[in-house]
This record gives sequence, C-alpha cells and structure tokens, in this order.
Amino acid sequence: SLGFGDTVVGITDYCIYPEGQLEGIPRLGGPKNPRVDEIIALQPDLVIANREENTPRTVEALQAAGIPVWVTFPRSVAEAMDVLWAFTRLYKRGSAVAKLQVLERVLDIAEEAGAEHPPVPFFCPIWQETTADGRLWWMTFNRQTYAHDLLTLLGGGNVFADRERRYPLEADLGTAEPQDAGERDTRYPRVTPEEVRAAQPEVILLPSEPYPFGEVELVQMMALLPDVPAVQNGRVYLVDGTLITWFGTRLASALAHLPALFALE
Repeated sequence: SLGFGDTVVGITDYCIYPEGQLEGIPRLGGPKNPRVDEIIALQPDLVIANREENTPRTVEALQAAGIPVWVTFPRSVAEAMDVLWAFTRLYKRGSAVAKLQVLERVLDIAEEAGAEHPPVPFFCPIWQETTADGRLWWMTFNRQTYAHDLLTLLGGGNVFADRERRYPLEADLGTAEPQDAGERDTRYPRVTPEEVRAAQPEVILLPSEPYPFGEVELVQMMALLPDVPAVQNGRVYLVDGTLITWFGTRLASALAHLPALFALE
C-alpha cells in the first residue's frame, strides 16, 4: 500500500491487505509458527517482525542464519507513524512520502475533531473465555497500547485505561491475591462483567479479531449488561478488528470509519 510491493518475497498466512495484490507471494505460516527454514531459503535482505506477534525463538533463528530482523513494537499512533516513516527512508520512494504526508494531515484533523467533545467512555474487549466453573471474562487493553491511543485520539475514553493485568487469572478476576508481575506484560487486563457494569461505558466495540466477536457475542453481552448505557442506547458495535489493532497503513481506514462510533448525538 506504500508502493514497495515489488520487494516483498514472503508474507504470513493471515495477510489480507492490500486486497487483490497478494497473489503469487509465498505464504510462510502464522506469526507464532512461521516456517523458518522456508524464510531462510528465500534469503531476504530484511525480515520485519513484531514483538507482540512473533516469538524471540523465531527472531533468534533468523538472526543466526545471518538475516537482519527489524522488530517493531509501536504502542501509540505516533510510534506507528514513526515505523511508516522509517519504511520510506529505507526504500526512498517519493510516492510513499506523499501518502504519509496526507495521512499525517488526516490524522491531525481527526485528532482535532476528537478533542472537540468530552471523551466518550468505551469498552473494547479483544478476547473472551470462561473459567473452569463457568465464569465469563473478557481481555481488554490499557493505556500502554496502540489500540488505546488510537481510540482515545478519535474521541474515546477507555474505561480500563488504568487497569493493569494481575497474575494469576484468579487475581485478575478478583478472587485471589495478586503475585508480583515481574517482567510479565500487564497491558492486557482480564475483566469481569461486574467490572464492566461498574465502569458504565457509553460505547462497546466488539472487534472481529483477534477474537472473532460476532452476533452471538453481541447478543450475549447485551443480555449480561442490560443496565450499561452502551446497551441501553444501542451502542454496542461489531467492528473490523484490523482497524483497531493493526498498526500501519490500516490507520487510514481507521480514521475513515471509527470516529463515527463515538458520535453520541
């Protein structure tokens, strides 16, 4: 989408954009289980990885084979834009510079529009499961993430912005004492229906990935949370998850589609 497609020698099994432009490019497995030998055989000049999506074992194996690996880890929209600008410096193509300049301008406009009104309290789960004894919980994200920064910039107010993940799961769900998290990731807390009810979000976003929230989960959530403003006012939305969690050029589509979800008038 930035115009560097002729340099791409391999993609993941889950790459879907740009639509219609991926035919014939070798697919080399998923982010957690890539076929490293096949990647090495392609002898790429660079492999682009991500700290959240790829494993240290994969990165180390590629580096041991002499292949440079760029590990990205943006936790804000600004950091995601820095990654895109780094691409343009690497490939030195003027058309990409022009595209990013336009994207930055649209981003500024969206940020200005989002700041015109008080933040709209929202809840956005990215996963759900039940405990062995049947208690439902949702995983969400706090302020240390790209998804939080994006939705906040567009006018949202994350009701779990300051909620850290606690270990073990029972501690996160409020039924056990938490352990010292140490170096474990605390950016993705697991919350209960009771916590969501107490937070009273005005908007609930149900993204299609990483967990495939659909009509079944929407109906389930509305039944569980009838006294939450988002449910009472019909503001529980199924959303294309790539707009929320895929940093990069998907940001342009996010800016076009997500702000309307926080317009309460």
